[in-house]
Amino acid sequence: MYVDEIRAYTPQNEQEAADQRLILEYIRLFPDNILTRDNEIAHLSSSGFVVNADGTRVLMAHHNIYRVWAWTGGHADGEGDLLSVALREAREETGLVYVAPVFPELFSLETLWVEGHEKRGKYVPCHLHLNVTY
Repeated sequence: MYVDEIRAYTPQNEQEAADQRLILEYIRLFPDNILTRDNEIAHLSSSGFVVNADGTRVLMAHHNIYRVWAWTGGHADGEGDLLSVALREAREETGLVYVAPVFPELFSLETLWVEGHEKRGKYVPCHLHLNVTY
């Protein structure tokens, strides 16, 4: 289960330790909707750091809202298997057919601030993405 995976993760630095505490606290506070966008304060997202087979190249995607290059990822949308979410998002955002994890464990944790923006004609208020990266 995603909570156990996040809890078992060993933070690599002070930022990850702080974000791990925050992510676990939000999961505790919002167990019913932390996996969905219905939670307008914070919700889980999952990303994949996509590399080629020998690890010499990284594939980035252009983020249209923020106009920056970033690793692939997106909302859990109710899915508790966050590795599956990361793989799905990598396929959707890159067009790749074959995507497999280098290793199935978490690579990093981060809390990402999302500024308010308009999406498909509707305003989305600022919120947090409680992100796990594979």
